[in-house]
Amino acid sequence: MKKMLIIVLVCCGAMSAFAQNAKPPLQLIQTIPLPNVAGRIDHMDVDAATMRLFIAALGNNSLEVVGLREGTVVRSFKGFSEPQGVAFVPEMQAIVVANGGDGTCMLIDGDSYDFVKSVNLHDDADNIRYDAGSKTAYVGYGNGGIAALDLGRGIVTAEAPLSGHPESFQLDDASNRMYVNVPVRHEIAVIDWDEPASVIATWHLDSLSGNFPMAMDEKGKRLFIATRDPARFVVMDTDSGKIISSVECSKDADDIYYDAEAKRIYVSCGEGFIDVFQRQGGGRYVRGERILTARGARTSLFVPSLNEFFLAVPKSGNDPAELRVYRVQSVQK
Repeated sequence: MKKMLIIVLVCCGAMSAFAQNAKPPLQLIQTIPLPNVAGRIDHMDVDAATMRLFIAALGNNSLEVVGLREGTVVRSFKGFSEPQGVAFVPEMQAIVVANGGDGTCMLIDGDSYDFVKSVNLHDDADNIRYDAGSKTAYVGYGNGGIAALDLGRGIVTAEAPLSGHPESFQLDDASNRMYVNVPVRHEIAVIDWDEPASVIATWHLDSLSGNFPMAMDEKGKRLFIATRDPARFVVMDTDSGKIISSVECSKDADDIYYDAEAKRIYVSCGEGFIDVFQRQGGGRYVRGERILTARGARTSLFVPSLNEFFLAVPKSGNDPAELRVYRVQSVQK
């Protein structure tokens, strides 16, 4: 009995030490104040070459440029109308800002920050995805549709109408198809961008609604969605549209990212958590860490090339807005 007790104590001690030494998947390494930002914060993008992060401060009607090396806001300028989407285009050294208020997509010079041109989508310009291969910017807008923009000429080259306002969407380069969240319809629309662009399938989520964020594992043919009512993390097959799994998630999810190297999913939720889902054997995903953040902090950006995860925290009471920077920890082998 004495020997067994010693073994149990040793094992417990080893497990305790392992728990203490285990690193969280995301480790907070820096907090950068956003002193002039009030109201809701929407999407972000980064210029990794110059280490600048661009924030669409919707409630502030401003674009915030954060110098990640300096750890401070290096430029804050207005002249926008409820900026929602933002994308940096390296080959043009340009910033694209989609405005929800007037429906314009504005092209800003990435060096001088001067206004270059705009494309008018008339209403509620929102999410942006830039495809470097085709040099096309895709923008969700209105009630709804996805527009393909030629930024060089400043024109719309194609449009795909939808049954409701589009939220997050992902482009499958191999098939030239796009998967689009249409939360008002509780569905995913599948667009084929081959001439003419059209919706070729709709996948209904049945009792799940509030499907705002989306990420994709293109090679694994998996689509990742977080819903708000009920709060679930959903994995779908991109060939069939079938739901592979559905796991409980924190509330008010707004952004979701797939970490291909670590085989993880990060979901930022306004409830005040980043939920981390880890892939297991057989392609299953299980809920792991819930990283405590702040209520309302639901907008994020994962940048694999920097191995960092950024979370925007809006102003709350006397607490100013801030950008939290997390280091992504590798999977222990």
